[in-house]
Amino acid sequence: MVIVTGGAGFIGSNLARMLEHQTNEDIIIVDDLSHGKKFSNISDIKICDYLDREEFLKSINKNDNFLKNIKCVFHQGACTDTTEWDGNYMMNNNYTFSKILLEACLQTNARFIYASSAAVYGSSDKFNEHENNESPLNVYGYSKLLFDQYVRNMSLSKNNQVVGLRYFNVYGPGEEHKGKMASVVYHFNQQILDHGIANLFKGSHGFEDGEQLRDFIFVKDIAEVNLWFYQNSQISGIFNLGTGISNSFNQIAREIINWHGKGEINYIDFPENLKGTYQAETKADIGNLRKIGYSKKFTDIHNGIKQYLNSLVE
Repeated sequence: MVIVTGGAGFIGSNLARMLEHQTNEDIIIVDDLSHGKKFSNISDIKICDYLDREEFLKSINKNDNFLKNIKCVFHQGACTDTTEWDGNYMMNNNYTFSKILLEACLQTNARFIYASSAAVYGSSDKFNEHENNESPLNVYGYSKLLFDQYVRNMSLSKNNQVVGLRYFNVYGPGEEHKGKMASVVYHFNQQILDHGIANLFKGSHGFEDGEQLRDFIFVKDIAEVNLWFYQNSQISGIFNLGTGISNSFNQIAREIINWHGKGEINYIDFPENLKGTYQAETKADIGNLRKIGYSKKFTDIHNGIKQYLNSLVE
């Protein structure tokens, strides 16, 4: 039996679906369905139970052995709004809850695979897992970094698998409920559908119009790496999870326009509220992930966008 926190969300639901199809595990989903549309992400997944996030947390706090029959917790639940500046809210959701859950897993030797973020690198121009490269630009990135540091400082036995995966820019099916925090792939597609125009930022941070770079990774690849770590329980650590390749926003918009066979690009002024908190370029160093044996090729941006857009019209 396994638990997926945030299991009705974007990444969590894709992971839960893959676990259903590729393992024989019973799946428990933990989430907050106060956002009514999220249920559609899991309506086709066979699960053995659903637990509300707050009730789940209360149960863990009351009973040290609450997870005694759980093999692994895939901790995907978090506040992912990089523009959220309520530090207490962010820390409670992303740091305190993660600590409580990790400690509960260690009590029962349940494995713990959790979502970290490339936001921990912030303004750094180096994206490997070394501490010297960690310089978050917002409280979201700081909350993720603080938990990574907490994990690093723990003394873990060989019986305790703890894995942190620093997700880069994830896109794909199941993100529709995320609103402004959905990927630019989603937003550019909606803009083309609604107005025939994709709005990209003008030049900034030394980049020309629309040439800012991101390491975009398809959500199916994220799920597959999580599953691989589950199948390789002897491996622990904190690893980058991107493709190792950067693509410009111009390229993303062109891929979407080409798929539709119509559309234009428009460049808008760089928002004042993002100045000082914006990563103009991300590119994962995945050397450590490859060294431990993960060799599967990641989905390229052309095929990833094609699969994604095809799924939206099926």
